[in-house]
Amino acid sequence: MICGLVLAAGAGTRFGERSKLLAELEGRPLLEHAVAAQCAVTELEKVVVVLGAAAEEILGRVDFQRAATVVCSRWQEGQAYSLRCGVEHLTSAGEVSRVIVTLGDQPRVSPELIARFVGEPPGTRAVYGGVPGHPVVLGPVQLRAIGGLRGDLGARGLVQGGATIECGSSAVRDVDTPEDLEAIRHEARAVI
Repeated sequence: MICGLVLAAGAGTRFGERSKLLAELEGRPLLEHAVAAQCAVTELEKVVVVLGAAAEEILGRVDFQRAATVVCSRWQEGQAYSLRCGVEHLTSAGEVSRVIVTLGDQPRVSPELIARFVGEPPGTRAVYGGVPGHPVVLGPVQLRAIGGLRGDLGARGLVQGGATIECGSSAVRDVDTPEDLEAIRHEARAVI
């Protein structure tokens, strides 16, 4: 089984008091863009979104389409716990050969980009002008090792030295601050 995993549990404190995942981008919550991209990849048999901070509010406002949601009770302890929570949920449903991981605060990771990683070997990750990013492909070896991860590093160490796919000269922007979101809005207006 090939699955998708969207990590969206952090508080995003640099964004301000309200959840950045609910900030509007093109008429819908920011998180909805990342969820829709994963759900549009038909090769992904199952998609899971890991929530944490503001989970109740997010559940009430985001269209998760075909994605299942899981709330990570230990989200404050770092991305490793969110990743572990999502992987445990996916692997409880059966044998998983690959998991394609993306982030909930990267609304410009497209279905086409995610689909490029579906057939890639475990340990493969995107790079943007040489800078590591997402999507990341995890396989059985990495999935078993996730239980030992701690803190905010996620699976970075598990894919170090793996294959990379160059995805462009500029990084797919993640939204950490209101200024980051405005820059994405500006880029979209410039295209129109």
